[in-house]
Amino acid sequence: MFYALFFGTAAWAQADSVNVDSVAADSVVAADPLQKGKTGIVAIDTLTVNEWDIPTKRNSLPLTMLFAIFPGGGQYYTEHYVRGGFITGIELLLLYEVTANKSYQHRRVLEQAEPFRDSVAYFTNKMLRETNRDSLAAYHSKRNEFIARVHEKSDKKMEQEDLRKAETAWLYGLYLYSFFDAFGIWYNNNYRSVELKSMKKALLWSIIPGFGQMYNREFGKQGLLYMAFIGSATSIWTSQNMVEYYLDRKHVVEKESTTSEEYERVDERVTYYRKNRNQYIWAIALLYLYSIGDAAVDALLSDFDNPMHLAVLPRLGGGLQALMSFDF
Repeated sequence: MFYALFFGTAAWAQADSVNVDSVAADSVVAADPLQKGKTGIVAIDTLTVNEWDIPTKRNSLPLTMLFAIFPGGGQYYTEHYVRGGFITGIELLLLYEVTANKSYQHRRVLEQAEPFRDSVAYFTNKMLRETNRDSLAAYHSKRNEFIARVHEKSDKKMEQEDLRKAETAWLYGLYLYSFFDAFGIWYNNNYRSVELKSMKKALLWSIIPGFGQMYNREFGKQGLLYMAFIGSATSIWTSQNMVEYYLDRKHVVEKESTTSEEYERVDERVTYYRKNRNQYIWAIALLYLYSIGDAAVDALLSDFDNPMHLAVLPRLGGGLQALMSFDF
């Protein structure tokens, strides 16, 4: 529902001191002064309505998308260098983490496990040749000790692989966001609108995650949502894999003893990864609710930048008139 408050200020001057032609030339008053997005005053109608998406003369969509193949490139092309720098920097850090750093950690774990595997093989051979029962028991105890150390390193290797998969998902998600954001910059630079959008339609579209943001032409937010969904969904999958891995280990260890340090450690890891998995499930649920609420709020405030919410217009007959509008 639209309400308008209209009031005038009487500032009448002498008839010979008012030049109607000069007033009309300085400001062309709109036929309908309450028309959305139009005041009739050039200085107001040409104001920048979105400072985040700064205007740029680079308006080629094919070039924007072509440069976006490189993370942050679409932002560089459209002269949004700070945004592009953040995307490029984070992408490079993630790329280094999932390739060079994780490869180094993998090799390091294998190197650390090597002497323990050798010790297991050594005491296994000793047990096969030993006939003394006391010595056999001592060798068996030592062998089990080194087997436990090998299992620890194996578990660490599995956890590193779990983290690498999750980080790779966030890497791809950020790359997808850079595409959506670059397209959003191009779109807002060419088709930015301050027309009021339907909150009902925004809510209906938001049933499909991200589509409410697409309806509001908030493509950057849509990309952020998809990045978060991809990262969270992958983390749920990898955490569940680790739960199953440690449950299998737990079933093997509990056959020997349920009071050993190894059993307690494995049981703690099962609990840890179950919590991780559940947290990411809750994160996806909250993201979905947020996407609906965000779409509704953006639609409600879609004409917030409209200069006609408050404008002072000249009257051709003399004086000023102020217009103020409120949308509910």
